[in-house]
Amino acid sequence: MSEDRYLTFALGKGRLANQTLDLFEKIGITCEEIRDKNTRKLIFVNEELKLRFFLAKGPDVPTYVEYGAADIGIVGKDTILEEGRNIYEVFDLGFGKCRMCICGPESARDLLMHHEQIRVATKYPKIAKDYFYNKKHQTVEIIKLNGSIELAPIVGLSEVICDIVETGTTLRENGLTVLEEVCPLSARVVVNQVSMKMENERITKLIRDLKHIL
Repeated sequence: MSEDRYLTFALGKGRLANQTLDLFEKIGITCEEIRDKNTRKLIFVNEELKLRFFLAKGPDVPTYVEYGAADIGIVGKDTILEEGRNIYEVFDLGFGKCRMCICGPESARDLLMHHEQIRVATKYPKIAKDYFYNKKHQTVEIIKLNGSIELAPIVGLSEVICDIVETGTTLRENGLTVLEEVCPLSARVVVNQVSMKMENERITKLIRDLKHIL
């Protein structure tokens, strides 16, 4: 590829982006203006290193990467699983660690053990479906929600929920508990399939540098 081509990064907005930028600084990749809270710019450029960055909502990052609008994306494993895009997952950055779990009141444990037909509320229907149908072989009705998932079993919308658990504080405060673990989660580096071939040298060096400091 020509030396003039910019390598483009899509970063998941919020804490993920800040942690990524901290990490990148350790390997000499800086982009000061992206940290400016008041900026209205959408694309940020490091001219010296021929790099471009933009911030996107987490679920959109794999889409930008699959279609080549970004060469590289930084996003949570939960989003990768839920979006199911054709991209390469190349590296686990090890931060943003949490778990995808099936949670509910203690009384729901028996329903899971005996493979009862139950309702599962979640923001992640694809992950929930894969877990119950392909791993547990349990028939469930999956209800997609966007807000506080913990509310669902409390008001009787569902028996259990499938959601991300970091500390479990919210669960405990609402009389819920982790009943089963679906999978561990953390921030991952994903790469566009064509970029991996065309920009292999630059991308491989980036991953090597990250591995070195981690």
